[in-house]
Amino acid sequence: MDLDRAADAFARHLTQVRRLSPSTVRAYRADLRDLADAAGDRALGDIDLEVLRDWLWRATQRGDARSTLARRAAAARSFFSWAKDEELIGLDPALRLVAPKRGRTLPAVASKDGMRDLLDERARIAADGDPVALRDHAILEMLYGSGMRVSELCGTDLDDLDQDRSTARVLGKGSKERVVPYGRPARDAVGAYLTRARPVLAARATTATPAVFLGVRGGRLGVRAVYSLVAEALGPIIGADAVGPHALRHSAATHLLDGGADLRAVQEILGHASLGTTQIYTHVSSERLTATYRLAHPRA
Repeated sequence: MDLDRAADAFARHLTQVRRLSPSTVRAYRADLRDLADAAGDRALGDIDLEVLRDWLWRATQRGDARSTLARRAAAARSFFSWAKDEELIGLDPALRLVAPKRGRTLPAVASKDGMRDLLDERARIAADGDPVALRDHAILEMLYGSGMRVSELCGTDLDDLDQDRSTARVLGKGSKERVVPYGRPARDAVGAYLTRARPVLAARATTATPAVFLGVRGGRLGVRAVYSLVAEALGPIIGADAVGPHALRHSAATHLLDGGADLRAVQEILGHASLGTTQIYTHVSSERLTATYRLAHPRA
């Protein structure tokens, strides 16, 4: 079997067995396609460690980021380990493959005052009763109030909401289900949207959908639409280019920790498989604490 055909089978394995997200599968498949181009006509069993090292070296020469190199090395290690298990190759050439350590980039985070001003302004706009304005206000409140991923928000159905308890059941990465809490402002905004806006949007659809958040034509709202909303709303506050919905998730996590929340509780709310992923927000909080100290203390 050549590398491309094996990579296709590996992608199916990632989707059907390991149940990785579509974006992760696409990224791994693209990495292996790039490896196939670099390997040329070599058969799968003829790819050795030197070929893999040369592949990563070429990516370095192209100026690929360290995070990209780390992901490519991870894709190769996972692929060749699977290929050996499937007896497609005799030896795993990626066992000793090492990529540069990933640099840790602190996420963009909005200030608490900035978030309060943004959401208060959106509430004022929504008060006029425009269905899209009501929906957008509810989306921003939910993303910030719950810390859920944008894909989780777009996949939420009406039956997943418990407005009495202010919780939502979401399906996260790896099809892992969890329940996330949200606060009173999000509950009120969602309640206003469900009562005054969603029926208007739903009436525009040709077929009914159980989705909580609907587009202007009445279908389930897509991730890109939410990305555009957040970028337009949050960009001026953070002052960063290409700000997306994850910035609200970052902000929610950081503000939870700033307020004294337990790290493991934040891990559960965010749905992180590893506590190490959540710990990046402790670095954000400590950096902000240091910055405040340097500005305020006379002997800083």
